[in-house]
Amino acid sequence: MNQKQENLITVVDAGSTKSCVLVAELLDGVLRYRGHGIEPSRGMRKGLIAELGPAAEAINRAALTAERTAKAVIETAVVGIGGTHVRGVNSRGGISMGSRMREITREEVRAAVDRARSVALPPDREVLHLLPQEFILDDQAGIHDPIGMVGNKLEVNLHLSTCSGGVAQSVITCANRAGLEVLDTVYEGIAAAESVLSADERELGVCIADIGSSTTELAVYFEGSIAHTAVLPIGGDHFTNDLAVGLHVTVEEAEELKKVYGHCVVTAVPQLNEIEVGGNLAYSGGQPARLVRQRFLAEILEPRARELFTMLRDNLRNGGVLEALGAGCVLTGGGANLIGLLDNAESLLRVPARTGFPVPLSRMPEDLAKPEFAAVIGMLLYTHRTQVRKASEEQGLRSKLKAIFAGSF
Repeated sequence: MNQKQENLITVVDAGSTKSCVLVAELLDGVLRYRGHGIEPSRGMRKGLIAELGPAAEAINRAALTAERTAKAVIETAVVGIGGTHVRGVNSRGGISMGSRMREITREEVRAAVDRARSVALPPDREVLHLLPQEFILDDQAGIHDPIGMVGNKLEVNLHLSTCSGGVAQSVITCANRAGLEVLDTVYEGIAAAESVLSADERELGVCIADIGSSTTELAVYFEGSIAHTAVLPIGGDHFTNDLAVGLHVTVEEAEELKKVYGHCVVTAVPQLNEIEVGGNLAYSGGQPARLVRQRFLAEILEPRARELFTMLRDNLRNGGVLEALGAGCVLTGGGANLIGLLDNAESLLRVPARTGFPVPLSRMPEDLAKPEFAAVIGMLLYTHRTQVRKASEEQGLRSKLKAIFAGSF
């Protein structure tokens, strides 16, 4: 285990169901899979850390497995942030550069962004991401990169993704206890978008819904930029719990029944289909097997699916982005595997919907190319892109300083 740490990127996704640590190496500008570890989550409740000790132990076990697979020591990581405490807000601000027109430099861009981010936030809120939507130079809108242009007034429309400072610190502390130094945090909805959305979808307008165990993280893109972020308090576990109550079975058996026989459209299930419930002693607690109409499962699951997408539709409408979904809706996350969800999404949102599978990394095992790993793979891609951008900015600054130094002689 002597791989240099600077060549590795490690990300941690501590969800309600599983804790996943994924490691990739950056070689010649290309991300390559090195290893991963997955452990059942402990100490989590409704997507939040309820007990630091068990949660840190699960992350530590996943990290140790990832180290063995990657044959490298893991010291630092980027962690994902999700949950209903995450909220997005749009802001606008800018600067005036006087009566004379000047060339826009990186400093002016930063000053405009700083002015736009100066919105009043509650004391417990922290900014996760500052995401410029567009720049306006002398009333000319739709500019993505104003550096090098000339004008005397620069404004920016900015999206701020915010989270609870206490919850974010709990995640960081948990990773620290697992032996990992946290370099950065990423909103899981944006991370999932990084791995499943195409450039055309971002341009035309698209909503990505990352359906996790306890929550559904949303991100809306329009004209290539983030337009809206939010989190809904419904996830895959709610479907499972509905089945457990309705069928009088354990949560474990309800989860298995949901995966094998679940459907969210009642009319798509043949009326005469019957399934056996309660026969598996590992799940049923000794209850005798009985036959249940498969359509009864759909009668339980469909109302929950309609509730989810009604809530999603209302959230997008309140955010002013419901009419901006030219490319439709993309469902990802483990909850997106439930059959019939796409039909409900299309019915209630009135736009096309598809299941989002993450872009596979080089040498990545096939069993990771599933919707439930979209966020953790997206965190790798997001971190890589951020590092490339920072390196480019530093290179540009060095070149500028070199030119100034050479011109002084």
